[in-house]
Formats: sequence, C-alpha cells, structure tokens
Amino acid sequence: MKYTLFFFLVFASLTMNAQKMPNVTLKDLDGKNVNVSSYNTSEKPVIISFWATWCGPCIKELNAIKEVYPQWQKETGVELVAISIDDVRTKARVKSQVKGKSWPYKILLDENQELKRALNVANVPYTIILHKGKVVFSHSSYTPGIENEMYAQLKKAVGK
Repeated sequence: MKYTLFFFLVFASLTMNAQKMPNVTLKDLDGKNVNVSSYNTSEKPVIISFWATWCGPCIKELNAIKEVYPQWQKETGVELVAISIDDVRTKARVKSQVKGKSWPYKILLDENQELKRALNVANVPYTIILHKGKVVFSHSSYTPGIENEMYAQLKKAVGK
C-alpha cells in the first residue's frame, strides 16, 4: 500500500511538471482570440487562475493577489491571466466585475469550459504557475495567505 501511494505521488508530480497549456483558443474581454498554448513559450512566469463571478473564494484570491501584484511583476515579470469559466447565463457579469474590482489582469473567457476540461480542472479557484512552459506550482481552493506561497514559488522559478 505504501509503495502504491508513493508511485502515485511520484507519477502525479511528474505529470504536473510535464503538463503544458493545450492548444485552446479563448476570447478576451474585447472579443479577440488568444491561444493559451502561446504561454508555453513565455520566458517569464505566467499565473493561470481559473475563476467565476459566482465563486466567492475566487474573488478573494484575485483580490489578495491584486494587492501584491505590482511587486510581483516588478520582481519576477509575472503576468496573471484570469480565466473565467462563467457560462452563457453568467458571462455578462464578468466585464463589470473585473472593472468594479479594478483587476489589472488579462481576462479570458472559457464559457464552454474547453480549457477547464483539457486541464482536468475540477473546482475553482484553480491556479497554475507556468515558467518556460512547465507547471511549477498549482493549487485548488483558496486559503488566506496562499499568495505568500505563490510568491515564493515565483521567486524560486526565476532564481531569486
């Protein structure tokens, strides 16, 4: 039993680090197409944060990051891409919520949840940190202070 768990954890870790963003095209808030696989070639870290307008923990996480985001950008060059999984019924709220919160992030719409399915995201919030095309950190759910762990992972990724 111990060995089975050990091998599962090793396999899961290797799979997570090998995972890249799939060839999926989403729209930004201006209706422009963005292929998320382009983030695989970024030399700087990219935070991919899945969220929804109806998800309280998602809003809390994105608000917490907003407070420290300028510092993160200055120190690591990170870009945060917030991917809304709101569907046809709730997607109309995305733009006003982003504007109301003054989030400085790039916002993409995954209204058919194609990217969410491709990455096997079960629940939101779900956050990934990519660096040079590899997942270096991921977490689901929100707990206050997780942004400190994310910051540590960002600095580690860029060698600071």
